[in-house]
Amino acid sequence: MAQVESTGRTMDPRSTQTPEEIIQRLIQYSHEAKQKAYCPYSKFRVGAAVLTTDNLVFTGCNVENACYNLGICAERTAISKAVTEGYQSFKAIAVASDMAEDVITPCGACRQFMREFGTSWDVYMTKPDGTFQKMTVNELLPLSFGPDDLSKEKESA
Repeated sequence: MAQVESTGRTMDPRSTQTPEEIIQRLIQYSHEAKQKAYCPYSKFRVGAAVLTTDNLVFTGCNVENACYNLGICAERTAISKAVTEGYQSFKAIAVASDMAEDVITPCGACRQFMREFGTSWDVYMTKPDGTFQKMTVNELLPLSFGPDDLSKEKESA
């Protein structure tokens, strides 16, 4: 797999990887990102890996802050890294944590953040053993508010 810049990894479109293998690689990257989490307060490590429509992968981890509400989640970190590199269209995101019994699910803020970039892309919520549950952004955040709502006709005051 070739390196693309210092922040993105490419899923080589010429590769013979099956879609299932690509998703397994994306999940692997999310678990690797989890290792870099800065979470001295909660000790709850989370990693994420987002796949762009250009087959680039950007990873992120949660970063906590002593002023608790200023921390940032792994999903928003990964998406923000992609956006700062010029990518705004996504195929999928994988999220990882250390929870063994249940898959990790994005928090409400992350669901809304993901929704900003569309409703039909896939979210892979994983366990440390690599098993996962797949849902779309729309399934995670039904009846959501998004960019298109800002241009809808409004009643005048």
